[in-house]
Amino acid sequence: MSTLRLRHRTFGPGEYAVMAVVNRTPDSFYDKGRTYGFGAAVEAVDRAVEGGADIVDIGGVKAGPGDEVDPREEIRRVAGLVEAVRDRHPELIISVDTWRAEVGDVVARAGADLLNDTWGGPDPGLAEVAARHGIGLVCAHAGPAAPRTRPHRVAYADVVADVVAHTVSLASAAVAAGVPRESILIDPAHDFGKNTYHSLEVSRRLGEMTATGWPVLVAVSNKDFVGETLGGLPVEERHAGTIATLAVSALLGARVFRVHDAASARTALKEITRLVPPAEAEAEAETRPAAGPGAGHGTRSGDGTRG
Repeated sequence: MSTLRLRHRTFGPGEYAVMAVVNRTPDSFYDKGRTYGFGAAVEAVDRAVEGGADIVDIGGVKAGPGDEVDPREEIRRVAGLVEAVRDRHPELIISVDTWRAEVGDVVARAGADLLNDTWGGPDPGLAEVAARHGIGLVCAHAGPAAPRTRPHRVAYADVVADVVAHTVSLASAAVAAGVPRESILIDPAHDFGKNTYHSLEVSRRLGEMTATGWPVLVAVSNKDFVGETLGGLPVEERHAGTIATLAVSALLGARVFRVHDAASARTALKEITRLVPPAEAEAEAETRPAAGPGAGHGTRSGDGTRG
């Protein structure tokens, strides 16, 4: 596994980073707008840092379908918050969840350290922005999904092979564009352009992603595939399933965990480290046989709920 460097911090092989979610959106699937207000968003960042977050991921657009949010409005929602957080928490790694190069440029100048493109690279200019500012980039897989859409009856010959090929291709292109290699992550993007079967398959075979050598980010917190797997649980009852999936992902080599509850994730990761030392977890992830296509259940088309 390679070393991950973001801002002034270095995460070596086997070290885990917690990425807390703070959304300035009035229609988030998770918090229903509780952190839309500027003050509420700042307080949420403070709580996340107190809870052990290494990274805070700030979003200004709901991932799923909803009211149109143009770049100007997205910038209004996130840029000032980035500036405020940078002033309050100088050492915190600040990420912004956006697929737009125009937004990325503004937030990078405001103090962001990482651009989290959850939609699989629809705007190639985003990598150029990251390169120009010398900051990090998340390269994700959303299959055929355009930003904020739900593909109907999405299918893959082998979803994991598709995920690996796409994310590694994006990461390689980002390096060619000048993004620092050690500041690039890949993300399977559970539920983005995927149904529950696909998200479960990606989780089981996550070792195939970590084996590429790129640091892997997983964003499974309270996702639809977790709820459906547990019998259709609503968002507010998916915490236990989220922590279980986080633990499996850690054992399979994931490095960064995007979550709504930073404190619980930090506690879980500490326990995992005590039970299975990082070097052993890394070795297990590299030697574990891949699950074959066809394992698993679930048919719901993921809606990209991420926030």
